[in-house]
Amino acid sequence: VVQNSRSSILTADNIRLCCYSICDNNSYLNSDRLPVDKMLALLESNFSSDRVAAPGYSLAIVEGREGARLNHSHERQFLFAKQSLLLWRAITNDMFRLWYLSEQDLLSPSSPYVLKNTGQGLQRVQASPRTYKAMHQILQDAQREVDQWIGSSMIHMGDHNVPNSLSLIDKYNQVARILSPVVRTLERLQGLVSEDKAIGLMVKHKYGGVDKLQMDILHDFFRSAFDGSGADNFYDAGSCIDGRLTSAWNWCSHLPDKPFFPLFKLCGFNGFDGDFD
Repeated sequence: VVQNSRSSILTADNIRLCCYSICDNNSYLNSDRLPVDKMLALLESNFSSDRVAAPGYSLAIVEGREGARLNHSHERQFLFAKQSLLLWRAITNDMFRLWYLSEQDLLSPSSPYVLKNTGQGLQRVQASPRTYKAMHQILQDAQREVDQWIGSSMIHMGDHNVPNSLSLIDKYNQVARILSPVVRTLERLQGLVSEDKAIGLMVKHKYGGVDKLQMDILHDFFRSAFDGSGADNFYDAGSCIDGRLTSAWNWCSHLPDKPFFPLFKLCGFNGFDGDFD
């Protein structure tokens, strides 16, 4: 490629740099977009919008119960979770462009910043018009792919929730950190019980078997990780674009209280912000 494409204008080093950048992007997508794709596949293969998979596995949530801040029927919650995952996939897919625009916004002399205590320490609060516009484009593209968009379309930017464009980049880089441990645990459960008879007996008697345990984990995640929780008002959480991720973070913080948490540990889980392997 280098030999065939280089010229007096485009040097060999420039071409190599482009190739390395493409490889970096492909590596990023493989590590961060793949968990979203797998979670979407798990949602669609185990649940349906028009019917409940089995008694006790309705995705319906009621405001004020089990920490939920939203009222959704089974169908509405299925679509809300699916659309949220589709949006996260689109954002992850376009992350390199968002990162480039974010740096432009951060360094722009036309967008001055102020230091402000946002409730999470002193932050650089700054308008980010380029990144904000790109996020709206991604959202609109996602909305055009569905019949009806569930929830709010509000995108926080330059406020106490998302002080600046770099905060947004950091926030959505957490998507894979949230989903990867869940996906890996689900994938490793069958091998775990096959390799250790004692664990297999424990899973059978306490959780009803591997299949039921996997369904219980998925059912809990698709209900509680998309229930509008994570803050004490609808401006900071709820169904807005950023609030969906806030709810997922909140689910992570409550994982140690879940009945299936010991299986996460047995599958190698050691946190959402560390080396899983």
